[in-house]
Parts: sequence; structure tokens; C-alpha cells
Amino acid sequence: MDVSPIVWALTIAGIVGLLLFDFFFHVRKAHTPTLKEAAVWSSIYVGIAILFGLGVLIFGGPTMGTEYFAGYVTEKALSVDNLFVFLIIMASFKVPRADQQKVLLFGIVFALIARTGFIFLGAALINQFAWIFYLFGLVLLMTAGNLLKPTNDDDHGDTIVVRLAKRFLPATDHYDGDKLFTIENGKRVLTPMLLVMIAIGGTDILFALDSIPAIFGLTQNVFIVFTATAFSLMGLRQLYFLIDGLLDRLIYLSYGLAIILGFIGVKLILHALHENNLPFINDGEPVPVVEISTGLSLTVILGVLAVTVLASIFSPKGKAKTAVRGAKRHATEYLDLGYETNIDEREKIFGRMVEEEKMLRDLPEKYKKLIRNETEFMDLIKKAHESHGAAVDREPTRESGVSGPTKI
Repeated sequence: MDVSPIVWALTIAGIVGLLLFDFFFHVRKAHTPTLKEAAVWSSIYVGIAILFGLGVLIFGGPTMGTEYFAGYVTEKALSVDNLFVFLIIMASFKVPRADQQKVLLFGIVFALIARTGFIFLGAALINQFAWIFYLFGLVLLMTAGNLLKPTNDDDHGDTIVVRLAKRFLPATDHYDGDKLFTIENGKRVLTPMLLVMIAIGGTDILFALDSIPAIFGLTQNVFIVFTATAFSLMGLRQLYFLIDGLLDRLIYLSYGLAIILGFIGVKLILHALHENNLPFINDGEPVPVVEISTGLSLTVILGVLAVTVLASIFSPKGKAKTAVRGAKRHATEYLDLGYETNIDEREKIFGRMVEEEKMLRDLPEKYKKLIRNETEFMDLIKKAHESHGAAVDREPTRESGVSGPTKI
């Protein structure tokens, strides 16, 4: 079904309007959103996406509606995984909490612009070369394989874009509010705020190389691809602050995404075989293979995500990995804090680490034994406690409500 230029114009105007509203009413003034604020606005943006999907279902028919929701859910799941990388990048650049909103909104706008370009490029390639589906399918299968490889948190944040930004764009060591440039020793220099925006923008481009082939595996309707991608990015800023503390718990998300991307990769290759015109495959004739319907794709995507989330939250191994990852992140964050950091903020971060330690103490013995053998992790926790003890000794009037090391 062709979409009229008027519908395109109204849709783009609505998306731009949402972004402008987000900036002028939420982001322009630096502040840290409350949990309630993040929950309300995240729900509103999801509701808008669902209402739009219902409109597509009513006016475009069940096929377009199913394609939209399959694409939206897939892109949203990939976006949540991307949020964890953003979290690591912002921790690496030590972005002040109140200014993280602006960085996230920039990342969303940049991602939308970059992915729009990739969408129209992908559509042009598909119309010109049917064999491009083979390439998209192989890209997704390779990405799925990479997601199955074990990595640590440092690997997520240490992308080539981050390394290049830090190496070739020297900046001051301190932030000047949310300014991108500041004056130091009479010279105009970059601030870390600009570097982190460049790092996140560049990382967005790398993410697009995975997400765009994935949604083209579900639909080749450019309007559906664009709107599903755009609405999956809307509300991502609020979602970040809503699930910040829960991101560490979704430890099996990468495995779920690997299954989803692998599934879509197979779907793309089957479609490529069905439309085949490459002379060295079946003499250039289409191969009679079964194609996977969009309805089945949506069912598989929702089912895999549900199992992934439940396994992450409720399995004993999931709880153990969650606690270790959380304690490691909070210990590293605490040790990276400067002495000028607000005392309450330091205590808050240290308190989170101690809570994670208590979770580790309550785990079954077989998991605690494995954790005790992780000498690097245990040394990190010990250093955090020693640093905290030294900070308390330096400020005798300071009362710490946090207890000492928890024996695992």
C-alpha cells in the first residue's frame, strides 16, 4: 500500500513536534528526572506508538499493522540493549547526572537522522538489487554470533568511536555545565560534553548497521520501517532513567537479541532465495522455499523477549550475574569519583554497592564459591571499601549509614 505525501508530511511533523516538546519542556533546563516523571512520560510515548500502530492497522490493513508492531517491538528491544552501552559511555566520560538528559536527546535525534538515511539507502538497494537480502541476512547472522560471545562491561563502552574521540579531540578534564566549549587559560577548548555526544553519535551509526537490516527483514514498506524506527526511539530518554537500575538485571538480553536477529537473518535469506536471480544459485531461478510470515515473526519476537526477561530476573544464575555486575559497576563508579563530589552522592553510590554485596551473600553456596574465585572482582570491592573508610576518616564529623564489607 502506497502512503500519500500528506500522510508522510503529517507523520514527520508529529515526530519533530514530539522532539521539540521534549527539548523545550524537559531537557533544556538541566535536572534529573524523578522515577515518577520517567515512568509517566515513558508510558505516554509507548501509548503514542501503540495508538499510531492501531491507526496503521485500521487504515492500512492487518498486514501493515502486524509489520509495524513487529518492527516496533524489535527496534525497541534493540534500543534497550543500546541504552546499556550509552550508560557505560556516559560513565566513562563521567557525565553529570543532571546533564545526561541532553546527551540522550542528542543521541536520539542523531540516531533518527542517521537511521533515516540508512532506511532510504536500504530501500534503494532493495529496489535495485534483490540479492541485497542475502547481504542483510548474513550481517544479522554475524551480529547474532557476536552477541553470543562473552564480553565485559568495559568492552561495551570502549568502542572505536570512543577511543578515536578521546585520542584526536583533546578536551578539558572538567565540565562547564552543559556547554560544548569553554575558555581555559585564555583559549577556547572542547568540553567532555562535546566528546560524549560525538561518541554516542558515532556509536548510533554502528547500531544502525544492525537495526536497519533487522527491520527490513520484517517489512520492506519504507513508511513502516521509518515510523517503527522513529517511535522506538521516542521516549528512549525517559526509559533510560526509568530502567537505569534494572539494566544490570537484563543479563540475558543479548542472548535473546541474538536469537531474534538470527531468526530474522534466516527469514531474510529465505526471502532472498524465494526472489533469487543470482546466476550461480539454482541457475538464476527462484528457489522454492518456505517463507516466514510477519505474524509468526511477531510471535517469535515477543516470546523470546518474554523468556529472556523472566530468565534474567528469576533464575538463580541470573540473580548472581546481576548482583556481580551491579556491584562491579557501582564499585568502579565510586572509585572514579573525585573528592569534590557531593558527599550524599558518594554515599548513595557506595550504598548501592553494599546492597549488591548483600544480594551476593544470600545466593546459594555454589554461586558464592565461584564469585570468591573472581580475584579481580573481589579486589575491586575491597578497594572501594578501603577508599570509603579513608574518606570517613578524613571527615570525622561525617556519619555514614553504610556498614562495612559484607562477607561473601
